[in-house]
Amino acid sequence: MPLVLDAIDRRILAALQQDGRIQNVELAKRVGLSPSPCLRRVRLLEEAGIISGYVALLDAAKVGMGFTVFARVWLTGQDEDTTNRFVDAVRQFPQVLECYLMAGDCDFLLRIAVADLDAYRQFQVDHLNRIKGVQSVKTEIPMQKIKQSWRLPM
Repeated sequence: MPLVLDAIDRRILAALQQDGRIQNVELAKRVGLSPSPCLRRVRLLEEAGIISGYVALLDAAKVGMGFTVFARVWLTGQDEDTTNRFVDAVRQFPQVLECYLMAGDCDFLLRIAVADLDAYRQFQVDHLNRIKGVQSVKTEIPMQKIKQSWRLPM
């Protein structure tokens, strides 16, 4: 049976999305619990898969990966083998940060991070275009990042 979230669970999730390194004592104080029940709730949220992990958010430009592109990919067919082959290949590329199977014009939408335009072109030539079943790739280059967030509204 799925875990039903109450107001305290939602406050815990909101606080952890804001600061995943918050100490349990501070988290408990922030959400209005004592530390022991707070920690118990966090563990339940983790076990239920609602909290799927913790990460450090990096400044892509400062680690040499500040060029983001969106690639729309069309496959030669949408049969299971072609689709699975593409998905399996894309999962191997650390440059691909997100991959979505799409309904609509293209088959897949990818968000890719690389050092610069030349690095992306090389990635496309050496990797994306070589996946068996890829018919075409259209690249969209964002001019300015307006908003980026991983926080879900709670």
